[in-house]
Amino acid sequence: MPELAIVRRPGLLDHAEGLALQQQLRADVVAGRSPGALVLCEHPSVYTAGRRTEPSDLPTDGSPVVEVDRGGRITWHGPGQLVAYPIVRLAEPLDVVAWVRDLEQVIIDVAAAVGVHAERVDGRSGAWTSQHGGRADGGPPAKVGAIGLHVAEGVTSHGIAINCTNALDAYAAIVPCGIADAGVTTLSTAAGRTVPVDEVADLVAALTQRAVDGMHAGTRISSSAARPAARQETLV
Repeated sequence: MPELAIVRRPGLLDHAEGLALQQQLRADVVAGRSPGALVLCEHPSVYTAGRRTEPSDLPTDGSPVVEVDRGGRITWHGPGQLVAYPIVRLAEPLDVVAWVRDLEQVIIDVAAAVGVHAERVDGRSGAWTSQHGGRADGGPPAKVGAIGLHVAEGVTSHGIAINCTNALDAYAAIVPCGIADAGVTTLSTAAGRTVPVDEVADLVAALTQRAVDGMHAGTRISSSAARPAARQETLV
């Protein structure tokens, strides 16, 4: 599999510009002009609502929300959070759940590389950790990385968001990902040290390339991961 084109804009990428960029890159993949691309960015503070968002999920403070065509429900993006958009053609036969598992594995492996134990939670997407300040605190898991995808014509867009150094107060106004009984955290909080976006961006790029290569070679990076039969979230 040829290497993905890495697109990384300096500073904050306006969310609307990011959507337009994804559409352009996706059109190139659909038309066969590109083998795929990976956008790595940080957005200015913005709430985005996937297709499954419920009215009860919306910001209690009246903040504006951008509706997007990914699956899942509402989330927040902002400075200090790495957002990664892999724009790739999925292998045949199409297995979107397997791609979700691969992206979960990317987050889990990135977390491990910075000293954080993250894992899957049955029935829920993304990566979760019970670690606080570098130690397991015995509390309920909190989400450190989220996933939401759009798949059409065999090509996937949108992707993952990993909390690195961002503040968490924006999540207090919404029901993140529609999950009311769990919290969110950052790699920095879990590791007990500052884990900046720049530290994890190259890791995400390398692991996403491995995920794409493995998908097409039949050696998925998530091949040993459990695949729960039931899910509480529709991600696509």
